[in-house]
Amino acid sequence: MPTTAATQAKATPSFTPWRVFPSLVACEHCDVIYVRKAVAPGEVAHCGRCSAVLYRGSRIELDGWLGLTVTAAIVFLIANLNPVVRISIQGLQSEATLWQAGAALMHGASALIAIPTVLSVILIPFLQISVLLWVLGYAKRGRRAPGFRQSMRLLAAMRPWSMVEVCLLGVLIAVIKLSGFMNVWPGPGVWATAVLMVLLTLITQRDIHYLWKLLPDEPAESETTNER
Repeated sequence: MPTTAATQAKATPSFTPWRVFPSLVACEHCDVIYVRKAVAPGEVAHCGRCSAVLYRGSRIELDGWLGLTVTAAIVFLIANLNPVVRISIQGLQSEATLWQAGAALMHGASALIAIPTVLSVILIPFLQISVLLWVLGYAKRGRRAPGFRQSMRLLAAMRPWSMVEVCLLGVLIAVIKLSGFMNVWPGPGVWATAVLMVLLTLITQRDIHYLWKLLPDEPAESETTNER
């Protein structure tokens, strides 16, 4: 059963530039600020004003998170190095990888969607996996990675822009439609993309604020205290 596990902050803190408040969470819909509370795995914290989801309790701990991210990196390479579709017509055969499909979009009327397609299907997932490996690799040793705060902001900003599932759906639709005109087979890249879609969902939907409390805090480099 979903539970409201966040308590509204009683006072508004004095914010300073670039300062981070990992103990607070803001509703993305109505901007109410709450004090972050621990939730059990499977529980959900809701906003008391608009009932939007604030965060979820996850069953994935640090070791499992890192293991899934490493697996996602391997599957990402398989998905991008192997053809996603093979075509045969009148004895001629052709195949294309995700990169080749993105490059093909650069020609003709589809040129305008080539860049957002490559970004959302290839580059954003690559950055998500790379940054998570960077952060979690240091977290495994009980340390914050260099550029930890910037990495956490980047992970949060990239979350809505990964659209591997849209790519997979498009490939499957294309295979079904083209099968009436020529021989078409899904390549190994399609199955790897399907697995990658599941892995990305698991590793990117994990509440990254968990790392703020897990790792020891470090003094801000840009903040100095002058006492007179």
